[in-house]
Amino acid sequence: MKHFKPILVLAVLLGCCGRGYAQEMSLSTNVLGLANLGTMNMEASWGFSRHWTANVGVRYNPFTFPGREGVADRMQARQRTVAVGGRFWPWHIHSGWWLAGKAQYQEYNMGGILEAETSEGDRIGGGLTGGYTYMLSPRFNLEVGAGVWAGYETYTTYACPECGRITGRGDRPFVLPNELLLGLVYVF
Repeated sequence: MKHFKPILVLAVLLGCCGRGYAQEMSLSTNVLGLANLGTMNMEASWGFSRHWTANVGVRYNPFTFPGREGVADRMQARQRTVAVGGRFWPWHIHSGWWLAGKAQYQEYNMGGILEAETSEGDRIGGGLTGGYTYMLSPRFNLEVGAGVWAGYETYTTYACPECGRITGRGDRPFVLPNELLLGLVYVF
């Protein structure tokens, strides 16, 4: 009889849970993110209702490349970024139009691409992204979208990627493009 109570409690809890949804999880990568000097990225999504998903994403780029003649000896778009947020889907999760919001933290070191000046620091803020997801098959989707994010950053700027001569430092608010999205999505 003493084992009956935990089983009864478990049965009641399972009975109270909402109905399950098929294909509520997904993993995606932004192909255009890879074009940003090899920035690897991944986003996991969990659909917890017909119109809402919770998302967690990471971006990582440890690479430094030889620079362009006349600009800088090396170029880099190094970063570690973590984001958590949600998406609203007016029709159904993983299909059609969506609007996403997220909180994001980024540690970055970028420069030598268009000019020799390099900047490094930390950013924290929130972002909005909108887009559309095309269903290619029951398991694969293609999504397109664009977004911006804003927040506060602590930064240091250098005259060039390799010289180490500091030209500025401080704290400031920012508004930046967050992502241009061409994503491949696997739904399971």
